[in-house]
Amino acid sequence: MPCPGGKLYQLSKAGKLCVPAMNVNDSVTKQKFDNLYCCRESILDGLKRTTDVMFGGKQVVVCGYGEVGKGCCSALKALGAIVCVTEIDPICALQACMDGFKVVKLNEVVRQMDMVITCTGNKNVVTRELLDRMKNGCIVCNMGHSNTEIDVASLRTPELTWERVRSQVDHVIWPDGKRVILLAEGRLLNLSCSTVPSFVLSITATTQALALIELYNAPEGRYKQDVYLLPKKMDEYVASLHLPNFDAHLTELSDEQAKYMGLNKNGPFKPNYYRYEKGFKTPHIDYD
Repeated sequence: MPCPGGKLYQLSKAGKLCVPAMNVNDSVTKQKFDNLYCCRESILDGLKRTTDVMFGGKQVVVCGYGEVGKGCCSALKALGAIVCVTEIDPICALQACMDGFKVVKLNEVVRQMDMVITCTGNKNVVTRELLDRMKNGCIVCNMGHSNTEIDVASLRTPELTWERVRSQVDHVIWPDGKRVILLAEGRLLNLSCSTVPSFVLSITATTQALALIELYNAPEGRYKQDVYLLPKKMDEYVASLHLPNFDAHLTELSDEQAKYMGLNKNGPFKPNYYRYEKGFKTPHIDYD
């Protein structure tokens, strides 16, 4: 998995980045296709394979409304789940509201939830205190960057019993008999419990390969020991390579149209700040 963009910027700020780095994780082709469209399918695949749960009418809270969270919410809502969202970012929270999702605090709704899904990339989003308050049969899983979102270590205590019911599915049993269903021990559900379509892997791998080629072939001095976003032209090139799979045919600008728009007929067609519809992740900016 590509290194989360924020980590690269932290290393750069601390002066610990020894080489130039390309932030592939925040490229358009990675954000949209791997994070949004792929997770929109793999969240359902992973939950069905592990729990055989029926989604209709289930109360679900999705922690985080970035690209991964958007994909998860869209899929769950389409199958009849009642979905709410937690967010720290007011822009993402407003997007969730406009998409029809109630924005809540996890500690205020956790008792009513049938599923808790983390998609933040942060740590300790679901703590032991929250796990203690969950109802019997609540499904807990992670779709974020790593295994840090759910405080699984706090569940490995003498008073709790772990029961492996099938591969990647544990029932954590409280002294009163309550069971919380933990998937993949808090690791990424989509990588542990579902398949990832080869088409999406092709997009991500192509993006990574082009980023490495760019860094390797760049003349000396073009890139310093810092973090760079993938050039827009490369993002567009990755997308164009995959269009023939859909028998898609791009419209070409006339010379007059290109001049009117101030564009090169061969791209790039959008400025670097263009968001590509709702939810495109804004590159990291440090305001400190």
